[in-house]
Amino acid sequence: MATQTAEPIDPELEACRWELAPLLEGASEEQVDRYLEEADRLAAEFATAYKGKVGELEGEGLVAAMRTLERILELVGRASAYAQLSFSVATDQPSRGALLAKVQERGAQLQSKLLFFELEWVAVPEERAQRLLEEDGLAFCRHHLRSLRRFRDHLLSEAEERVLAEKEPAGGSAWGRLFEELTSSIQVEVGGEKLVLDAALAELHSPQREHRRKVAEAITKALEEDLRTRAFIFNTLLLDKAIEDRLRRYPHWLAARNLANEVSDEAVEALLKAVRGRYELARRWYRLKARILGIERLADYDRMATIASEEPRYTFAQARETVLEAYQAFSPRLAEVAEELFANRHIDAPPQPGKRGGAFAAATVPAVKPFVLLNFTGKRRDVLTLAHELGHAVHFALAAKQGIFHQHTPLTVSETASVFGETIVFERLLAEDREPATRLALLAENIEDRIATVFRQVAMNRFEQLVHTERREKGEISVQRFAQLWLASQRELLGDSVELTEGYGSWWSYIPHFIDTPGYVYAYAFGQLFALAIYGRYREVGEEMVGRYLELLEAGGSMAPGELAGIVGCDLEAPGFWDGGLREIELQLEQAEALAGEAGVPDGD
Repeated sequence: MATQTAEPIDPELEACRWELAPLLEGASEEQVDRYLEEADRLAAEFATAYKGKVGELEGEGLVAAMRTLERILELVGRASAYAQLSFSVATDQPSRGALLAKVQERGAQLQSKLLFFELEWVAVPEERAQRLLEEDGLAFCRHHLRSLRRFRDHLLSEAEERVLAEKEPAGGSAWGRLFEELTSSIQVEVGGEKLVLDAALAELHSPQREHRRKVAEAITKALEEDLRTRAFIFNTLLLDKAIEDRLRRYPHWLAARNLANEVSDEAVEALLKAVRGRYELARRWYRLKARILGIERLADYDRMATIASEEPRYTFAQARETVLEAYQAFSPRLAEVAEELFANRHIDAPPQPGKRGGAFAAATVPAVKPFVLLNFTGKRRDVLTLAHELGHAVHFALAAKQGIFHQHTPLTVSETASVFGETIVFERLLAEDREPATRLALLAENIEDRIATVFRQVAMNRFEQLVHTERREKGEISVQRFAQLWLASQRELLGDSVELTEGYGSWWSYIPHFIDTPGYVYAYAFGQLFALAIYGRYREVGEEMVGRYLELLEAGGSMAPGELAGIVGCDLEAPGFWDGGLREIELQLEQAEALAGEAGVPDGD
């Protein structure tokens, strides 16, 4: 399937750029204004009809109100998705930034007009609210309404909520946009060529250690530019969150995220404790990898190095075929939904200056198929990234029938489909490879992805905890102190298995989740271990699990995470649940150690 060299130009990759017209229903960009104007009109009518009266609504009235709110959210969602996606592929174009700013500002104004509804709903007495939630016709929003009531102790007065909502475009959203523009403009000079950051990071997979070292130094040098500005942005957002948490009476920095994720503080702490208690698995792998590479001890720039004698390269067509074949083998329905995204130009794949780094899938609105952004460089890991993001997109597409209130799951479950999609593609690649050395190389990539998704994300959660706590207790954090806290969280994970170079202290500064969604990262570990549990069940029961897995995806966010897990026979509250997923990683590590022995890799001391 893979070739050993990549062509300088990949025509199918260059042609894989998304077409956002479906969001505007085929109209021109002026449609964004028409959507916002219609939403504003409906919001004004909504306020006239329901303000001060939510507590008096009966079943039919509540259904009617939620249907109107659904239409408003659809209009705003189309406008917002178009502006955000258009900006994400050209963050250096002022006109796209201006459109995004306008949509965010108008959206905040609309939100302030609608705030009363949520506040009045959560104020409805519990007995009456529970009775209303049982009324016919509310299936499309029942779990959403029930979930809103969990925040009743943390909401402010309507006047205060309106101030916060209307100021948001000039606050957190603005700082987040600036951070995105700064990181998207980072260029790394490697061998006389300027690369976007994602392309430079991909070079760290090189089999040549000296090249990796030089690339890492070049990345550090590029990150140093505007580092103080990015640190100031982070400091500002840390303070902004601290103020909001205090005003809303959240007891600690992660409490709001846990509530939004529909998981208890205790459950999250159990996850974090279980993963941190098994950090030795990551260290064990890095010691093995050092022996495989013939290095006494890995440096930070060695962690992602390929152990293959030659790095396999994929054209975009080969990557697409690989992923779709694996999806088809598991479920033709999954492959069908994914194929539609290619056919309808809902994927933007080539790296380019000004394009946001990384990869993501965006649900947009239920009436429009999801969109996927990639920065495809032809590495085998890019194939698995494609599988990962298509997993998200298929999840969004199958859950679309739940409507705008229930299409999205909490973050804790949102990574499950992506990790599962990645796993079925990996297992297919591994099954097709019979040579111990190449199987070991492939297995190494998967182990490293799981270390990154479980252990590294928990280490990054630890970094967040350190910086949020220090910002609240001691004040503004210096660039040097950010580096110290970052390195401390990484050393806890890596121990003596990896040497951290001095320049690595600034590598926290391009990670968008710290800026966009504080507390997000533990959801990766949650989703990875949950997906491994589901895949383990699939190995046990076979075809029976396929239908249950599709049912899980189709349910979207219409249930709490624990209920969703029950669909596939998992109990998130069971003692040792996380240990089961961690054991799956350990089994892979044992398999890698055995293959390394077969390949003649010397034993450790």
